[in-house]
Amino acid sequence: MSGARKLLGEVLIEEGWIDEDQREEGLSHQLQNGGKFGEALVELGIVDDETIARGLGKQHGLPFVDIGRGVIPSDVIGLIESSVAAEFRVVPVKAKGRQLFVAIDDPIQLVHLDSLRFLTNKDVKAAICSRGALSAALAKYYDVDEGGSEEDQSALAEAAAAADGDDDAPIIRLVTKIVEEGVRNRASDIHVESFAERVRVRYRIDGKCIEAASHPKHLHGPITSRVKIMASMDIAEKRKPQDGRITLTVMGRDLDIRVSAMPSNHGECLVMRILDRQTGLVGLESLGFAPDEYQRFRSIIRRPNGIFLVTGPTGSGKTTTLYGALQDLNKPDTKIITAENPIEYHLSGVNQCEVRHGIGLDFARILRAMLRQAPNIILVGEIRDRETAEIAIQASLTGHLVFSTLHTNDAPSAIIRLIDIGVKPFLVSSSVIAVMAQRLVRVLCKKCREPAEYPDALLKSAGLDPAALVGRTLYRPVGCPSCRMSGYRGRVGVFELMQMDSVLRDMTYARASSQEIRAQARTSGGMKSLREDGLRKVLEGVTSLEEVLAASHDDSAVA
Repeated sequence: MSGARKLLGEVLIEEGWIDEDQREEGLSHQLQNGGKFGEALVELGIVDDETIARGLGKQHGLPFVDIGRGVIPSDVIGLIESSVAAEFRVVPVKAKGRQLFVAIDDPIQLVHLDSLRFLTNKDVKAAICSRGALSAALAKYYDVDEGGSEEDQSALAEAAAAADGDDDAPIIRLVTKIVEEGVRNRASDIHVESFAERVRVRYRIDGKCIEAASHPKHLHGPITSRVKIMASMDIAEKRKPQDGRITLTVMGRDLDIRVSAMPSNHGECLVMRILDRQTGLVGLESLGFAPDEYQRFRSIIRRPNGIFLVTGPTGSGKTTTLYGALQDLNKPDTKIITAENPIEYHLSGVNQCEVRHGIGLDFARILRAMLRQAPNIILVGEIRDRETAEIAIQASLTGHLVFSTLHTNDAPSAIIRLIDIGVKPFLVSSSVIAVMAQRLVRVLCKKCREPAEYPDALLKSAGLDPAALVGRTLYRPVGCPSCRMSGYRGRVGVFELMQMDSVLRDMTYARASSQEIRAQARTSGGMKSLREDGLRKVLEGVTSLEEVLAASHDDSAVA
């Protein structure tokens, strides 16, 4: 227990400000009347509140400041708005460069420092002062009439969040700051999560969640209400999941933000997915294909009819790949129609239709209507059921090129998945022209990567021959300010492209297993596995061995 913080009574006795009998008297008063020990001593007249403040400062390692002496400059006071000062019970006392020193009267208010850093864009430091002096300063500089509970303050803040027209309201500024920081740090998602004692903000950057800030629990309601108002969601409904959409310009960039609210045991959790109209659409040449695979891919998507499937888990870049294919095929003489849930990026010259389950507009219904529009190319966001799959297959058999996605772990499993959901094997074998599985791996930061040496056993288990690596350099992540000390910056795809041929079609018709289809695809079609494509990028210095091992499993030897 040597590292435990001393009790306030022990600190006051050590400083000679009270004796043991007075401590016992204060504890007895606290037990009978409730409240805090320091308040009990002040009520008994044993010490004044300045002494308690000095004791709290020594207990928590905070300097003491007498804010009643002298006058705080107006430019310093102006750094924190009146509503924020009243809500957090803080008064700014000194600004020096990037640093801002604020006075608090209770160490528990240290939890507000992260919020103040967001709001002021400064490095905020705290000092302790007496309760009376802080109340007097709030009244003097901010005309704050202290009264009402923390619940009242939270309700006022939530009401301020609803005042959509006041762009200077502190909650509005806080939410704007959260979004701006996410965009600045290249986040794909912003997570606002509610817990018992705090609100956590995390950014998903290059596929990994990174904690960015922690805010007091009473800010959860105002933050949630503000985001819901922006997304045209029902702020009164907190028991059911909701979805919304925000369109705004941040740092000169036009963004679509998809908002999802889900109830949890400590309140609603929000996820804001950032869709950047300028940088979200990626050309085929930037996806990470090897030169030979790139040519194969382009030749496949130029077929006049058939189904091309892209598989992988959520967040593996399937939609980005299909959008890249549509951009490559989008010509004035080609009609393209999409059915998406939701529409993530707007493609110029493409007819895009969004699924709306509330009015019965699902994938199958949109597909039926599409066929009466005489399209050349159809994109179905996802095949989930037999009805959608069969309509897509019928479209491919009547002269349309159909793109879609499936949730399977590898390319051969997509064939089995279609049969499992009820599609006849002869329809699958005659309609599917190719299946591509993909994952995303992080790209090594070129400013800080360094050569790495791995044990021969690890290289062999990964599928690399140590003897063949002589003279070649593998790299590992290090970390620098450019990559936020992660060692990685950006992501690239690893692919497994299986093109159907006569043998694979016969095996599909005969209901062969995915292992048998895989073995044949590797033998006759030269299919490279996800692991093999990833290792190629390791040898090129694009990513690290650890990333590829985490994103793929070794199935190259399956027979």
